[in-house]
Amino acid sequence: MAFKLSFTTLLMAGLAAHAQTPAALKDVFKGYFHVGAALNQAQFEDRDARGGIIVRTQFDTISPENVLKWESVHPRPDAYAFDAPDKYVAFGEKNHMFIVGHTLVWHSQVPAWVFQNAKGEPLDRDGLLQRLHDHIRTVVGRYKGRIGGWDVVNEALNEDGTMRQTPWLKIIGEDYLLKAFEYAHEADPKAELYYNDYSVENQAKRNGAVELIKKLKAGGAAVTAIGLQGHDKMEWPTIEQQDATILAFQQLGIKVNITELDVDVLPAASQQRTADVGLSVEAHAKLNPYAGGLPDTVQQALARRYGDLFAVFCKYRGTVSRVTFWGVTDGDSWLNNWPVRGRTSYPLLFDRQGQPKPAFQAVIRAARQGSVK
Repeated sequence: MAFKLSFTTLLMAGLAAHAQTPAALKDVFKGYFHVGAALNQAQFEDRDARGGIIVRTQFDTISPENVLKWESVHPRPDAYAFDAPDKYVAFGEKNHMFIVGHTLVWHSQVPAWVFQNAKGEPLDRDGLLQRLHDHIRTVVGRYKGRIGGWDVVNEALNEDGTMRQTPWLKIIGEDYLLKAFEYAHEADPKAELYYNDYSVENQAKRNGAVELIKKLKAGGAAVTAIGLQGHDKMEWPTIEQQDATILAFQQLGIKVNITELDVDVLPAASQQRTADVGLSVEAHAKLNPYAGGLPDTVQQALARRYGDLFAVFCKYRGTVSRVTFWGVTDGDSWLNNWPVRGRTSYPLLFDRQGQPKPAFQAVIRAARQGSVK
């Protein structure tokens, strides 16, 4: 006879399945930094029971994948969509987590109307600043005292460290970043405020990010931390690059967050070393070599890679304040569909069944080894 399992039954089954997990990341890294994951809507709405259990058991901070991006939360000039963000924040509060808001200003996932006047022409500087102010005041203000930190500006730099030519830059000018931080601080003076970007481990972009942070601080921006997205490969960044990057921002007197961590084990689909969501590559069998499962040799190599990365993060305890994985299990990862749709990716610590991988154990060991140094 067919029947539907209740959420309680699924919850208990999941807890039993995880009873053998030797430790919780949030406990092992207590005293080092927060450890978290980016959640999709099914997870914070408790429709993904398995994912929800992992989140509650393992993590003490959460980020939203999409529900606080402009196109989701403010799709039309006269309409905000707060139902899903409200549930996300309530989930974090219920589980006593540090809640992150992602993201206020980005060149992607922004409706076209934001940059246009009533005639469909490019908006002028004052008009766009007013829209930016109103958006930040409304969104940040709604969660004042509840969301602890915000990715204020996301991906403002090119790979060579110059400013990305976004509509924000073209219409407002370089001070759009300073204004965004000003408006966010005004809306919630106690919230942590971050600049977030990828590939900052490359020297040219790192130099650009260092100069950007210096300019923001000189302009009075309340920059708490830089977010290093951490969309890593098996061979990049090198441990030396990772170390040098964290040190560079430590020397500026700001914290470092690892904000979107995953490690891609699949063959490079492009010569571009980027995490630009706009990149798309045609599917080919050779780009999806592990559709039937990950070979043990690669599994162990991934574990070593994660162990090495976390050894660096642990070294900079006190500077690194948060490490957030971009997804909960391998099945949730954006890398299954970027930059090639339909690939089978294995970038996280938990497999598609929600079980901890060897990489999980390697991360735990890195924390324990760091604690005795």
